[in-house]
Amino acid sequence: MKEIINYYYNLDLIDITEYNNYSTFKYNGEEFYFVFFNRTEEELKDILDLSYELKMKGIRVHDIIPNIYNSPLTKVGENYYLLLKLNANKDEKINFIEMCEFLSKVKLNQKNSKLYRNNWGELWSKKVDYFEDQISAIGKDKKIVLDSFSYFIGLAENAICYVNKINKVMSLGENDAITLSHRRIFYPNINLNYLNPLSFIFDLEVRDVAGYLKVEFYNGDDALLDLKTYLKIKKLTPYSYHMLYARLMYPSSYFDIYEDIMNNDGDEEKLIPVIKRIDEYEEFLKNAYLEISKYTNLERIDWLLK
Repeated sequence: MKEIINYYYNLDLIDITEYNNYSTFKYNGEEFYFVFFNRTEEELKDILDLSYELKMKGIRVHDIIPNIYNSPLTKVGENYYLLLKLNANKDEKINFIEMCEFLSKVKLNQKNSKLYRNNWGELWSKKVDYFEDQISAIGKDKKIVLDSFSYFIGLAENAICYVNKINKVMSLGENDAITLSHRRIFYPNINLNYLNPLSFIFDLEVRDVAGYLKVEFYNGDDALLDLKTYLKIKKLTPYSYHMLYARLMYPSSYFDIYEDIMNNDGDEEKLIPVIKRIDEYEEFLKNAYLEISKYTNLERIDWLLK
């Protein structure tokens, strides 16, 4: 990778650290990441426009550096990569309130509609179908996965049914905030991931909120307290309250680890902390339901409230 970066970016590098899907190095006191590109070229154009807009608003998103051919993409073998220059302290944490303020910086408009995500039920259903086919084909030797898979698939199907049911009785309206969001929220929520333009999408504001609360819960912090804070400072529509709850119900924390196990030969043991807290998370979901119900007439989930 060092020779590729030296050639395509006209950089004379001495040291570079390589990982599976990225390499990192420092040059003239600045930090760079050469990362695998897994978005579409159409999305990349909108990401570049969005990055410029955010910089004009004073948000220090990572720069996408063009190569010597003035292209943001560099082909390495059969894959494409791009070079990111960090503009902020990568380890600086963004707390929950700062994240909520960040989400309101940019609203959806026609210019960046290729980054818009709104079909959660369909996307989740396709994922569940894929996971079920995958585990039947190549998961027979994964004991921890096999022992836990059915429960989390069932929870996902509950979330899917909830979204589909809500979409039949109400719909997205002009007062539902479609804001700058992220494909995935990590914990701790640091600049390295949060200001990476390759993670940007547009979605309901509650996407990132729910994502943060879920990873916060599994890292031992008080997710219910942050949920209460959010509900006090942010007035949502009935539709967004329901979508917030649906997103909390969908077990992305389990599925992220599952995908790493199945696709990258990750360690099955990483599932154990999630599995051990099944009862606690159900209690969190119950309490979250009761809190959100203070602000809207939330669709009832009988099995959870018994």
